Amino acid sequence: MIDARLLLALDGDGLDLPPEGTIAVFHPPLDADLPGIDKDRIQIIQGFKPDYDAWTARGYDVVRNVKDRYAACIVCLPRAKNEARALIADACEVCDGIVVVDGQKTDGVDSILREMRTRVTVRGPISKAHGKMFWISEPAAEFFADWKQGPSLMDGGFWTAPGVFSADGVDLASALLVDALPENLGAEVADLGAGWGFLSAHALTRETIKKIYLVEAGHMALECARRNVTDERAEFLWEDATTWEPPHRMDAVIMNPPFHIGRAAEPQIGQAFVAAAARILSPQGKLWMVANRHLPYEAELKTRFVHVEEIGGDARFKLFHAARPLRKRR
Repeated sequence: MIDARLLLALDGDGLDLPPEGTIAVFHPPLDADLPGIDKDRIQIIQGFKPDYDAWTARGYDVVRNVKDRYAACIVCLPRAKNEARALIADACEVCDGIVVVDGQKTDGVDSILREMRTRVTVRGPISKAHGKMFWISEPAAEFFADWKQGPSLMDGGFWTAPGVFSADGVDLASALLVDALPENLGAEVADLGAGWGFLSAHALTRETIKKIYLVEAGHMALECARRNVTDERAEFLWEDATTWEPPHRMDAVIMNPPFHIGRAAEPQIGQAFVAAAARILSPQGKLWMVANRHLPYEAELKTRFVHVEEIGGDARFKLFHAARPLRKRR
């Protein structure tokens, strides 16, 4: 837990944050309190919409991207190593003072520490609660310039970025769903959890579509989608797909919903996507969905739709078609 390590570091273990100026905190976990730092001095950097909204609701200054120079930066490491490197490079580029790095062992903090020690002098580390915190006392942007990464082209001609789902290639489940989509999807389509836009790019080969809404909570993923989907019929929405309110009911929903945020599978996320699809579809609307075969979505689908059928897949993934959403009585 970052809070325990931060308290130890500030309470005599060598971390001296500057007494004035804004402190940027990159991607802090939602259960953090960031003790020992005046709340008014903190700016949260968060590109994931639900977390952005949660930190905003707690009264913090929250932005999607770095806005200015900072007196100090704290980087909370994500699981993806390339994304972790990129965040550290971003912090070093905009920081005039100390850059603090914090992470859990399960998220690769030891590996990042070893890599950083080959480049700069690292202070600390503080070890507690199955993680580590360490820091650079002097600006070090030049030493981490090669870690800075933004959107880039992968094989196949699509733009992706570190930390984005399926950053290294086309997701096999999404490829299965694309092959199963009917020629006529209707005029108004929503792609829930659109990612970098693979499903929408293929759906837009249908001339019947008048508008497709790419609904994605990850800001970087949505920026990649803007590059991958250039059709004028596409609308890009930085929103939580489970709470998004469309301008009107949709004819179809296509989706490959996420099923985890941390390491463990969390099928309730996909179940929330199913509920959202039923909520935003027209009375005759249809859902086209792919999921990992071991995930328990059938019961939720049958609760939300009159008609549910498995329409194929393989040993790893299953494809669903559901129609006629059930409306709960008020």
